[in-house]
Amino acid sequence: MSNKTKYAPLPPVDTTVDFVIGVTDIPKPKRGRKRNKSKKQYFTPDTDRAIKEYLASSNQEERDHIFSTRIHYAFYKLAENLIHTFKFYYTEVDDLEDLKHEVICFLLEKLDYFKPERGSKAFSYFSIVGKNYLILYNNNNYKKKKITTDVMDADDDEGVINELGRPARKKDLKDFIDYFTEYVDKHIFTLFKKDKDRRVADAVNILFKRRENLEIFNKKALYIYIREITNVDTPVITKVTKILKKLYKRLYKEYSTKGYVKV
Repeated sequence: MSNKTKYAPLPPVDTTVDFVIGVTDIPKPKRGRKRNKSKKQYFTPDTDRAIKEYLASSNQEERDHIFSTRIHYAFYKLAENLIHTFKFYYTEVDDLEDLKHEVICFLLEKLDYFKPERGSKAFSYFSIVGKNYLILYNNNNYKKKKITTDVMDADDDEGVINELGRPARKKDLKDFIDYFTEYVDKHIFTLFKKDKDRRVADAVNILFKRRENLEIFNKKALYIYIREITNVDTPVITKVTKILKKLYKRLYKEYSTKGYVKV
């Protein structure tokens, strides 16, 4: 197992005492026979304010700062509590810290969908979103663990290979990705003005180039790998991958129409 707290953020500095929701238990000194517990919050009123400020801002640097200093810890603790409370232990990753990181990434992707002006509570909203994600994730992995397909039998069945491999389609996709990686290499300084954004884009592009030698096939595992090799914050990776995803769709449309991409 790897470091159990490798993604654990520090709790934000919060001088408020009017805590309301999202709590973890901390033992309190014994008083006679009673075993009361005090509650220390992770989803505080400042978390709610921070989320509103994050949504109101159009400045990416400001958003990154708000997330890393005032929201990340709350999301981390929420992910941790959801995993252990509902025992979501069927996972594709070796370390539950990686699973927490996957949940945080998903919550970050859904941040812009939250509408506080409608009266929704952030803690309730993201608890439901995170729980639903983990239910689907857990169920899918449980099903995978129950499948016992004989891979060697599949290799001997040409029909199975043709159905799963679809050689013509794979060749077509390979050609497009070659165009895509060349395009990103050539235009990376135009697409991304900041050095940390370019580091992420370059890491993604390298993974595309080395796709045939990759032993990682899970999207979230790749996400974690990119974070580790670039040493940038989660919001930066999310922002860059969204830009690359839009570029991928636009260039693929061009490739489908013309048979090539103008690099």
